[in-house]
Amino acid sequence: MRKLLLQLDSSRLPSVFDQVVAYDAGADAIMSYGGVTEGDVRDLIHGCIFTRGPRDLHNTAVWIGGSNMSIGEQLLALAQDAMFDPLRVSIMLDSNGSNTTAVAAVVKIEETVGDLQGKQVLVLAGTGPVGQRAAGLLARDGARVTITSRKPEQGDKARQFISARFDVQVDAVTFNDPVQLPEICQGVQILLNSGPAGVQMVPRSAWTALKSLEVAVDLNAVPPLGIEGVEVSDAGKQRDGVAVFGAFGIGNFKTKLHKACVARLFTRNDLVLDAEAIADVAREMVPQKR
Repeated sequence: MRKLLLQLDSSRLPSVFDQVVAYDAGADAIMSYGGVTEGDVRDLIHGCIFTRGPRDLHNTAVWIGGSNMSIGEQLLALAQDAMFDPLRVSIMLDSNGSNTTAVAAVVKIEETVGDLQGKQVLVLAGTGPVGQRAAGLLARDGARVTITSRKPEQGDKARQFISARFDVQVDAVTFNDPVQLPEICQGVQILLNSGPAGVQMVPRSAWTALKSLEVAVDLNAVPPLGIEGVEVSDAGKQRDGVAVFGAFGIGNFKTKLHKACVARLFTRNDLVLDAEAIADVAREMVPQKR
């Protein structure tokens, strides 16, 4: 029986990237819908679950994507509500690659450091979907996480979302000038930049001066890079005594994870791959020091 993937994309045009990776991961055919709204979800899901018997439903799966993670989360909730036992299919949420990117960064940090209990982490620009998920997952690991935001109200809103979504406590600080770095980076052992493309957040002189720093991760691939001195292809390279990861160093693992998750969808019919479950898949792919 053919493996069919239903692609629900909130953007007008369904992601070609997601389609290519899904084919590479073993999907035989992809049914792509763009501009999907909340009112569309139930009937699309019912088209999946009513056309094959329960024993064959593991050959059908749902992928939720698009450029907006908040909308993706709403579509995921509606898709889950539209299913019922025994008529279920596995489903994954990765709007704008936010889940797989955040997980890839977190798991590479875990692989490098080992036990994160009590580690002090700073997530730069942690108000976006990647930063929020990375912060939540790191806090679930036992790290003491602080996110930064240019505006206090945005930082507080993101902090509350992370706390509620991941059942953890994180802190938020306002950061809009590099002169603040010595203060907000004091004691930081893990530095993760999830800031906007083409914006330098941390000059080299700032992070190399941090005696406590163990790992620095920059998810920005557009010059100027977010953490000066970290190259896009760095994948655990030691620079000034710090293990550093660039956007491609994380991105290569993210793509492998993306494929692994799509393949996993077709192994059973009751998986829901959101951030935590995706992290479990990623941890199976790397040796852990913990």
